[in-house]
Amino acid sequence: MTERLYHADAYLRRFRSTVLAPAHHDGRPSLVLAATAFYPEAGGQMADRGTLGGRPVLDVQVDAAGVVHHVVDGERPAVGAEVEGAIDWARRRVHMALHTGQHLLSRTLIEAAGAETVSARLGESDCTIDVARDGVPERELAAAEALANAIVDDDLPVRAWFPAPGELAALPLRREPKVASEVRVVAIGDVDYSPCGGTHCASSAQIGPLRVFAAERYKGLTRIHFAAGARARGIFAEHGDVLARLARELTCAPAEVPATVERLRRALADSRAEAAAARDQLAALLARALLATATADEIVATVPEAALLRPVATHLVAAGKDALLAAATADGTQVVLARAAGSALDCGALLRRLAQAVGGRGGGRPEHAEGRLPPATDWPTAVDAARS
Repeated sequence: MTERLYHADAYLRRFRSTVLAPAHHDGRPSLVLAATAFYPEAGGQMADRGTLGGRPVLDVQVDAAGVVHHVVDGERPAVGAEVEGAIDWARRRVHMALHTGQHLLSRTLIEAAGAETVSARLGESDCTIDVARDGVPERELAAAEALANAIVDDDLPVRAWFPAPGELAALPLRREPKVASEVRVVAIGDVDYSPCGGTHCASSAQIGPLRVFAAERYKGLTRIHFAAGARARGIFAEHGDVLARLARELTCAPAEVPATVERLRRALADSRAEAAAARDQLAALLARALLATATADEIVATVPEAALLRPVATHLVAAGKDALLAAATADGTQVVLARAAGSALDCGALLRRLAQAVGGRGGGRPEHAEGRLPPATDWPTAVDAARS
């Protein structure tokens, strides 16, 4: 079995090892080493990247037999060859902060929200913790975050070791181990003890800032999205840039953006209400003009814009007339058919015949139908043709 050097030193960036065997993992060529500092994907933590003998390491995985596979790009060195490994330290350091931060947040979620962690996933762009509670209030999430950051500020030591069975039995583990022997424990001061094989920071201060960004209900649980360390700082910077751009566009201070947006939202709502009232007034005037020249129980006409189709039809139907209306749009001729009380017109059937005759689509019920026909459709002629 490969000796896992990161268990003893998560800060080991370069190492030398011997090739034990060439292998394959999921159809990809891999190397098995006598010892490795590369962390294989496990426990929700992503695999390390880097180089082996100058060859890029594309992935590191463990198979069902516990063999660590280093998936490499390029020709594999021979069995017995000594190779130098180099860890992509920037990636590893991000993972360490995220993983230790996850342990800490899982603990503070218990303390502040009574929410036990069911599973966690540290992804390339998103980190999540699923807790056994159907909905966690924002105030409790904020309390868990604040408690976690207070522990970060306390700079507590983080220790990872393989306790003897007697010592292990006495530890207040946050969750049960997934293995029966050789249980590795990671402790954050005296705050949290958790069985874990991952790579971790040496102290809580090295986690850096920790932030809960979102939470939603998920399959009877609550899924919490968070970040820590460099990942969190990157998100803070991105959000800060967005806020600064908004402030410049709105000609206000960044802290005034929410209030300014709320004023704009109210102004937009007022403008929409005024536009709707004006549109209804215009629809009433158009309907009145159409009714003044009507000589039958139905009115076939075009209106200036599609937004007026429904309100004009409503006024005509209220006046006892069937409404067969059309309006030109950028991508075709929009139509609305509506029948008055007591009328025998089947709007849906007529529109289907129209669409079949001139091309287009649409449908509806006998009392109301809507659709779209080709541009520049001669509406009165199309209606006559569909009835003949």
